[in-house]
Order: sequence, then structure tokens, then C-alpha cells
Amino acid sequence: MGDTRGGCCPPMDLFRSETMQLVQLIIPMESARLTVYYLGKLGLLQFKDLNSDKSPFQRTYAGQIKKCGEMARTLRFFKEQMLKAGVSPSAKSVEETEIDVDDLEVKLAELEAELTEMNANGEKLQRSYNELVEYKIVLRKAGDFFPSAQHSATARQREMELNQMVEESIETPLLQEQGTSTDLSKQVKLGFVTGLVSRGKSMALERILFRATRGNVFLEQVPIEAPITDPVSGEKMEKNVFMVFYSGERAKNKILKICDAFGANRYPFAEDCGKQALMISEVSGKISELKSTIDAGLLHRDHLLRTISDQFEQWNLKVKKEKSIHHTLNMLSLDVTKKCLVAEAWSPVFATKQIQDVLQRASVDSNSQVGAIFQVLHTRESPPTYFRTNKFTSAFQEIVDAYGVAKYQEANPGVYTIVTFPFLFAVMFGDWGHGICLLLATLFFIIREKKLSSQKLGDITEMTFGGRYVIMMMSLFSIYTGFIYNECFSVAFDLFAPSAYACRDLSCRDAYSIGLIKVRDTYPFGVDPAWHGTRSELPFLNSLKMKMSILLGVAQMNLGILLSYSNATFFGNSLNIWFQFIPQMIFLNSLFGYLSLLIIVKWCTGSQADLYHIMIYMFLSPTDELGDNQLFPYQKTVQLVLLLLALVSVPWMLLPKPFLLKKRHENRHQGQSYTQVQGTDDALSEAKHDSHGHGHEEFEFSEVFVHQLIHTIEFVLGAVSNTASYLRLWALSLAHSQLSIVFYEKVLLLAWGYNNMVILVVGIIIFIFATVGVLLIMETLSAFLHALRLHWVEFQNKFYEGDGYKFYPFSFILIDDEDY
Repeated sequence: MGDTRGGCCPPMDLFRSETMQLVQLIIPMESARLTVYYLGKLGLLQFKDLNSDKSPFQRTYAGQIKKCGEMARTLRFFKEQMLKAGVSPSAKSVEETEIDVDDLEVKLAELEAELTEMNANGEKLQRSYNELVEYKIVLRKAGDFFPSAQHSATARQREMELNQMVEESIETPLLQEQGTSTDLSKQVKLGFVTGLVSRGKSMALERILFRATRGNVFLEQVPIEAPITDPVSGEKMEKNVFMVFYSGERAKNKILKICDAFGANRYPFAEDCGKQALMISEVSGKISELKSTIDAGLLHRDHLLRTISDQFEQWNLKVKKEKSIHHTLNMLSLDVTKKCLVAEAWSPVFATKQIQDVLQRASVDSNSQVGAIFQVLHTRESPPTYFRTNKFTSAFQEIVDAYGVAKYQEANPGVYTIVTFPFLFAVMFGDWGHGICLLLATLFFIIREKKLSSQKLGDITEMTFGGRYVIMMMSLFSIYTGFIYNECFSVAFDLFAPSAYACRDLSCRDAYSIGLIKVRDTYPFGVDPAWHGTRSELPFLNSLKMKMSILLGVAQMNLGILLSYSNATFFGNSLNIWFQFIPQMIFLNSLFGYLSLLIIVKWCTGSQADLYHIMIYMFLSPTDELGDNQLFPYQKTVQLVLLLLALVSVPWMLLPKPFLLKKRHENRHQGQSYTQVQGTDDALSEAKHDSHGHGHEEFEFSEVFVHQLIHTIEFVLGAVSNTASYLRLWALSLAHSQLSIVFYEKVLLLAWGYNNMVILVVGIIIFIFATVGVLLIMETLSAFLHALRLHWVEFQNKFYEGDGYKFYPFSFILIDDEDY
């Protein structure tokens, strides 16, 4: 929601959002840019868009934004080139450069033109180099098989021609036979095409050539051992050297077209061996020259990129700031004289003096003859919500904001979440061994937070790093509840004192609770280690954790109702106090508060009373005698009174408020005194009809009554379902404990029992992976999500509306996260 800044701000108040004000700034044109620049450094103003009816191209500073966008594009181009070359931007602290924006624009354009020309020349040289390398390979490979291939092709051609003439000689006249016999004596002259083709396309090329020429070609292919760089694509690929022998121009044209279609690179080849050797020598010389030229070009390009990288972050920050400044200036409107810009913005009240100082400083530094005017506007518009947080509290506030941003000055659940969220997590995750493992992992992020905060992290790592203090609190509370449960990887220890119980005789050696007698003082903290490993362990922990879950749930729901009272008192909503807070508190505590009291009394007295029986028959037979289930005197009378209060509280919530709202509406329109309460839902109906300043429409009593009926039913049913929902604390805690026992007994102890070092090592490895994967990752995520649900649904629905909107100030600190 915002970070605490230096010592200029008063102490943080997370209980309610900062008091906000809508201010108007009238800024002379000559000092507008500098004023907005200083306000961006201050970061305590959220500007309103006063030109929302205009398109981005119709605004005053559209040209400057376009110029900044072009510079940003150039910087992205530089970044891409640096990444390809393995050059990283300078990691030095980014300080604002003094270079003028116009000078920076010219410099970036010159560097881009130079780098683009270097890239184009380099690509041409590299392509020529790759072509020469291929050509050299073709000359060597083709020279090896050319004589034998030519001989085979010539023999095949003569055979084909002879067969053709034999087939035609039957119907050929005598004179033509004499001509034919003369042609046979001529030397067969074949043409050839040489080049390289991708190995994956070689078989397809051979089939297409055969079909297109009806078999009147001879193809010879030889694979190249190592992959080579293709001149066109620039990628490494496996290729074959091929040579196609043909007869006639028509066949030649077909072959050339097919080679082009398959992306085959063709190269000239001489039949004479001497010429082949000479061509290889010439190509080798050119390759050497090109290699030197390319290396020199790469060296020069690398030097240019390193020069850019030294100032890249400063330039990038400068462009971002300029773009954000002009984006903000476009939200301001021109006054009628077109000599001043008018701005409206939300700001915290505590920042008034700082803003006025900034305006005065900007006027002096820009040599403006007229100073900026600052004035507070009165408005009925709901202000944004602003909580000043730090690196510790921000993650807890984000947990609340993920559900919904608090309404302006509504009670903030984030304060209580700092304690209640990690504690409820720990109730489900309680194991001080697992808690220590979680703490060590978190300390890694906390110790290295300065280094990690400046690095680009993966999604999961970044999310974990952002919640490092939440996880730290979760681990500390898990260690605490682990001490209470006396569990470390499911093993109990005599940490604070020896067990208070011992075996009466040898009959209880198998760790059955029957036969254990108390020989010492009660174990001072947590569960006695003697209870672990006994048959009574599961029922005992079941009872302990189930009842503790109910106590925690009722306590947190009461806290939620108390916060609703805090909201009603703060906003002056008397109806909510009398007809929401009081009956809700009575209903909840008449039933579940009484159940919590019975649990505590039973723990203190050691009674064997059946609480299930007490609560069920409190409704079914409230006048019956309690007998052995009586925990304190006059319990029956107390139960009757509580039951009566619970029944009365339901119509108390439902009926009076709609009628009082109707009466208040009637009094208002009869001219009687009436003060409208701001920021409440007292005037739900009136707010809907008077939203435009008109109060003459009919009061919709049925709508208000149905709204109140829904709220009443929701609370009554929710009180039952929410209390039951807190039993997930008990269920997940037992599940975590039992999984720990399974991994400890069925993996670690089982491997230890074999007295074999290999089996023991394998067992330890499996135990470690199971503990980390299941208990430290999956169980952590599961407990986190359940704790999240308890806060969002069971706790916050008692008082939290969450229909506000965040305070997003114009701040240079935030420009990395914004797309200006």
C-alpha cells in the first residue's frame, strides 16, 4: 500500500488508513515539468485524470510521450543486443544523469544507427564466411567422389539411351537407323549440380528429383561428420554434400528449382583436379581474411556494447522518469488563459507541509515569477486507502488486500493478521523440529535480502522471498506450538523437566496409560512426554486440539464483532451499535461463548461431564436436570437465560433497523432535523435514491428489509458454520502429527532396525525427502491456505467490507512496476 519514507513521516498507524485530502494545484507552465518532477521524488500525491474525455493523441504532451517511447524502444534494442553478446548492464548504483533529454535522444539515435550498421555488416560478413566454409567442404568432399560418380553416371546414361533406341528401332525406317547408328558413336556429355542440403531433407530431395525427371538423373550424397552453420538461418545443422548428374537443359532447370525449394545451397565445381586444388586454396585464403575481419568487427561491437552498458541503467531511469512526468502532465488541465496547469490529487494530510515546500522549491529553481497555488478541496468522493507499511508489515497487508482493499479508514485486519495468521498456521503445523527447518530456510532469504532484492528471481522464489517475514513468523509460532505439543519430528523430549508419570509396575512397560502413576510435579510446559506413544495419546490429543480449536475460533470471531463495533463507533453509526454489534455479541456468546466457558471449567475442575450432551439438551430439553453433567451451581438457570437471549437476539437484529431507517427517511423529508451519517450503511436505501443529490424518491422499505433479513440469516447460520470451520485447526494438526509418526516409524526406525549401513543410508535419504517434500512443502502450503481461509471468511466477514481502492501515488520509486 506504500512504504515508510525516511524520518519525514509521523509514526505508522496500521489500525486505520491515513487521513486523506483532495488538493488542487495551480502550476505555472514554465515550472510545470520541474514541479511534477519534484512531486515524483516526494511520492505522496495520486493525481486524478482531468482529461479523461480526451484520447492519448489529443493531449498536450503527446509528442513528448511519443519521443520517450521511441527512446525506450531504442534502450530495449540495446538490452537485447547486450543479452545476445553476454554483456550485462552495469551493477553500479543508479544515479540520475544530468544529460538533457534532447541530447540523450540524439545520442541514443547515433548509437542505434552505429550498432545497426555494425550488425548488418557483421551479418553479411558472417554469411559470406559460412558460405565459404560450406564451399570448401563441398570442394573437398565432392573432389573425393567426383571421378567414380561421373563414371557411374555416364555408364548409366549410355545404358538408358541404348535401351531407348532398341525399343524404337522396330518401327524405325532404314535411313533413320543409319542416322541412329551414327549417334551412338558420339561421346555422352553430362552436366552436374553440386551443393549441400539438410540431412533431414536429403531423402525427400532424392525422391522428388527421381519423380520430376522420371529417373533420368544420378544422385550421389556424402554426409558431413560435424554440424555446420547454415549461411541463411545462422543455425547449426547436419548436412550432406550432394552431386546430381543430368542430361539436357530441361532437366537442369527442374533440378535447380527443386534444390531452391529444399533450401539446398548450390556451389560451382570444376571437373579438372588442378582447378579443384586451386579453388580450395583461394577459398581457404578468403576464409582466413574474413575471419580476421569478423573478429575485429566483433571486438569493436563488444567495446560499443560495454560503453552502452556502463550508462544503460542511468539512461533507462532517465527515460522512465521523463515518460512518467509527461504522462502525469497529460492528466492536468489547462486553465482558460493557457498559462497554468490545474491538477487535482489525493494526498495524506500529514504531507501538506512537504508538498508546499516542494512547490516553493520548484518555483525558485525554475525562476518562475509566479508560484504554484495549493488549496484543499471539499468533496463527498470516497478517498483512496493508504497504509504506510515497511518490509515486515507489507506482506501481511498484502494478505488482507488480496481479499479486498479496506474502505477508507475502515478497521484494518492487517494489524491483527501479523499475530493471528502465523499463530493459526502454527496450530495446524505445530512441530518444533519442522519449525526450525522452516526458520533456517527463511533466514537464508532474510540474511541475503539486500542481494536478492536486486536480482531477477523466478516466480515461486520471488513469491517466497516477498513473504519471507510471514514465513519467519509462521516458523517461530510453529516452534512455540511444537513445544506445547512436545513434538519434534513426531518424537517427544523431556525438554523442561522429567515426565510427571512413571510405571507402577512392570505391567505398564509397553507404554499403556493404565498403570502410570504421577510421581512428580506436573510437566511445566506443554504435553507431558509420557502421553506420547501411548494408546491414550490419540484420544487425549484429539480432545485437547479439538477444544482448543473451538476456543481459538470463538475468540477470533468475538474479535471480529468487536472490530465491527469499532467501525460503527468511528463512523458514528449508532444503529449498527444497537442492532448489529450488541445482538451479534449476545447470540454468539450465548451459544459458543458458553461452550468455551464449559471447556475451560471442565479443564480446571477435571470433571467427566459430557459437553456434547449438555449443548444438545440445552436446546432439546432445557428444563431437564443435568445430573452428572452439572459443572457449576445454577447451571440450568444460566442455560435457560442464555437460550432466551439467543432467541431474542435474532429478531433484535432483524426488525428494528429497517423501521428506524424508514422513520428517519420520513423525518428528513418532513423538514425535521436529520443528520446524514457518512460512510455507513445506515442509509442504504437513501444512498441508492440520493446518489445524485435527489431525495424525493419513495423509500423502498421492502428492499431494506430483505437486505437486513439476508444479513441476519447470514450471521446466524455463519455463527454455526464458522465455529465448525475452525475445527480444521484440529484436523490438520492431527494429520500433520500422524504423517510425521508414519515417516519416523515406518521409514527411519524401520531402516535402523535392519543393522545394515546401505539400508540405513537409503532410509535416511527417503526420510529427508519425505519430510521436506510432504511435511515442509505440501503441509506448509496446506496449512497456509487453511489459515488464509479462516482469516478471509470466518474472521473478516464479521466487520470487513473491503470495497475501497488503493492509494497509488505518483512516485519514481514505483516506476519500475508501472507501464508508463
